[in-house]
Amino acid sequence: MAEKTSPIINIEDVPLSNRSHGEKFACQFGSMSHLIGSKPMGASVTVVAPGKAAFPAHNHHVTAEMFFIVAGSGELRVGAGTYPVKTGDVIAAPPGGPETAHQIRNTGETELKYLSFSANFGDTDIVEYPDSGKFAATSRFDRVTSSGGIRFIGRQKDSLDYWDGEE
Repeated sequence: MAEKTSPIINIEDVPLSNRSHGEKFACQFGSMSHLIGSKPMGASVTVVAPGKAAFPAHNHHVTAEMFFIVAGSGELRVGAGTYPVKTGDVIAAPPGGPETAHQIRNTGETELKYLSFSANFGDTDIVEYPDSGKFAATSRFDRVTSSGGIRFIGRQKDSLDYWDGEE
């Protein structure tokens, strides 16, 4: 992980990595918070090819997110609704239940580029994925290095009894 050297970075200088899964998900993604010392505020750059989404629809119980469309056009899904998005749009994704589940898809003919900002002042969150029925629980988990703390992804039906293993 690069160390902070300046409180400023140009989005064109953020290192991007390719991420993909199956036919629906593909993007170039780069986290920039750690590069400019922006903890606990998160910030990243995402570039999505036409016809793809970067991430599954999801809602956070704690983390608030905001997105700024830098270039391109697409579609925002929130709960059961969809909204067109284009260059210059600002999107709010407050914490809540499945009615706040959100996903940005590129429905345009050129790359869709957006900035993501997140605020989580406790480093703990529950994220639900309504399309697949799973959830993720994280606490003190470093998303940049995928290490430390606790991260668990599962389904509620697999929950253990409170006293399981307590003999």
